Amino acid sequence: MPTESLPDTDAPGSPLHRVDFPDDPRIADYRCIRDRAMARARGLLVAEGRFVVRTLLEGSRFSPRSILVTDAAMRSLGDVLAPDSRSCPVYVASQSVMNAVAGFDIHRGCLAVAERGPDLRPQALIESDRGRASILLLLDGVNNHDNVGGVFRSALAFGAGGVLCSGDTVDPLYRKAIRVSMGAALRLPFSPVADLSETATMLKQAGYRLVALSAGKRAARLESAAPVRGQNQRVVLMLGSEGAGLGDEASSLADEVVRIPMRPGVDSLNVAAAAAIALWRFAPPDRLV
Repeated sequence: MPTESLPDTDAPGSPLHRVDFPDDPRIADYRCIRDRAMARARGLLVAEGRFVVRTLLEGSRFSPRSILVTDAAMRSLGDVLAPDSRSCPVYVASQSVMNAVAGFDIHRGCLAVAERGPDLRPQALIESDRGRASILLLLDGVNNHDNVGGVFRSALAFGAGGVLCSGDTVDPLYRKAIRVSMGAALRLPFSPVADLSETATMLKQAGYRLVALSAGKRAARLESAAPVRGQNQRVVLMLGSEGAGLGDEASSLADEVVRIPMRPGVDSLNVAAAAAIALWRFAPPDRLV
């Protein structure tokens, strides 16, 4: 439960430290959070907001490097930031100091920096669900962080086992994508794909059916490809960018191409909305309540 009062900062042996100036060298990591290339080059990810930081600390595979909070956020997250439960440093600052360090208004008064670690390999995702019903996503050239975050949020909600990212799909661990995903990008495993053809071969050898989503009217209706509820299946849903759609190479590797039926005069859906509909239709029923 949230604590009523703050523990003493800077006590001997305590991970809690008061920060009074934005140029304090102990919080240098937070000066690069707007520069996604710099953060990634340094092997870091940034979690923003109380819910997302709590997810990082309680339900992700990533190791936090430090946490920066206001007094109010410290009270809200007291149960996971208490000195006896936290080994990484927790820096407590005023809202004005936090804003000056970040370069913009941190509305929820809470940031954390974590180590990204090495990228997962596609084979790790494919092997993780071997022998049982499974659904994976393949994002090909989805270059909008809001869309990637929205897809990850739906993927976690509907029991997907992971996400494969090919082409110029944006980094799911960029701060904005993590925030839009409500922390799902920290919980759901994903892997960059360097060779689409090789990955597609591995997927098919593992028993996956590759189903591409398209806005084309000649594609089969979604329900014709989806399994009967309760029937085990292993499927990869392939989605492309909103403008260009799925790339030619990815499309050529699909076993089936399907579309979501819509009323006349509407040509397409936002890719995150399309992903949510398709995920619900294909989701293994034993993963939903």
